[in-house]
Amino acid sequence: MRRIAIVGAGQAGLHLALTLLAAEYDVTLVTDRTAQEVRAGRVMSTQLMFGPARRLERAAGLNLWDATAPAAGTLRVTVWDPPGKNTLTFTGQFDEPPHSVDQRVKMAGWLGLYEARGGRVRYGSVTPAMLSTLAAEHDLTVVASGRGDLTRIFTRNPLYCPFDRPQRTLACVYVHGVTASADDSEQQTRFNAVAGAGEVFVLPALTTGGPCHIMLFEALPGGPFDCWYDQPSPHDCVTRALGLMRTYAPGEYELCRDAAPTDAGATLYGAVTPTVRHPVAEVAPDTYVLGMADAVVTNDPITGQGSNTAARNAAVYLDAILERGDAPFDAEWMRSAFAVFWRHARQVTEFTNLMLEPTPQHVQRLLVAAAQHPAVAHRFVNGYADPADYHDWLMTAAHADAYLATAGATR
Repeated sequence: MRRIAIVGAGQAGLHLALTLLAAEYDVTLVTDRTAQEVRAGRVMSTQLMFGPARRLERAAGLNLWDATAPAAGTLRVTVWDPPGKNTLTFTGQFDEPPHSVDQRVKMAGWLGLYEARGGRVRYGSVTPAMLSTLAAEHDLTVVASGRGDLTRIFTRNPLYCPFDRPQRTLACVYVHGVTASADDSEQQTRFNAVAGAGEVFVLPALTTGGPCHIMLFEALPGGPFDCWYDQPSPHDCVTRALGLMRTYAPGEYELCRDAAPTDAGATLYGAVTPTVRHPVAEVAPDTYVLGMADAVVTNDPITGQGSNTAARNAAVYLDAILERGDAPFDAEWMRSAFAVFWRHARQVTEFTNLMLEPTPQHVQRLLVAAAQHPAVAHRFVNGYADPADYHDWLMTAAHADAYLATAGATR
């Protein structure tokens, strides 16, 4: 029986660990927190899972919250330019409704399931120096932790890293008390783009106390939303968030004005430098480890792709491991396995980087067309589920204009 170690018990690590365990591999999961500690801790992300990622979880039998997590049937996009003035709005229907499960619920649930099925866990932190010993004890060691010093063992790939600093500062709070919009016949995710300030997302979710909503601010550095450095308490975070909405996105404020935090751990603050790293690290002579998900491909959450990319990575690595049989998991195989994943992750990275830049003229034309043509709105909304579709019509001005002409959406 082949022995595999996975460092990190997040979306990617636990998905891979559980599926390898089901395939009768000898799996050791290394994490620094128990399921109880995860559940009692602070929120960790917004984790909106789109249809393709949910299908991967369903195929693996990991869809434990399908019946309880509120699904978002539509995405509403609103542009406030100038701030406070609604200049464009459209709504699109998701072909497969996404949902969001608080990772305190999801990761605690999966970690408990892994242990109940006989999976081995080593509790404690792992430093880069410890990886050589871990790798020597296993046929394959996968680093699925995107936090701390472990990511530094994977060298940055400058070819895919246009940014050397965060493009947004982030503030997230889980709340009760959000009301539905007038066009919301079912649960809805709302995306507010505010000129010169950044973005505000409001989405339904499931947290430790049941259904809720998440408010996420993506703040342009130096802009009016960039005001979270003091990391206020959940109550003060909601108060500040509502004040910003009232000034810069008043329509969203009216829907969120009665919001209150779900619990004492309901806030998350930070900033992400979008980075792509080489996936293989030599931790001792001729001893290698393989990176996955956030450890090697880190995107800003502005496009909601993090957990989806992690699920895709876990499925790709599972297939590569199963196909490898008894052959060694050498560095060449590691690079090959990552290359399969990168075919998808590259599309995600390019789309996310585009959305972080000032909105190009051709994207502005597409958004205007989406407000006038339901077919354009539908395609834009469903591209979030698989950003590869954007390659043919959204990523360049030539493709955008050709699509608009074909769709009959040109002026």
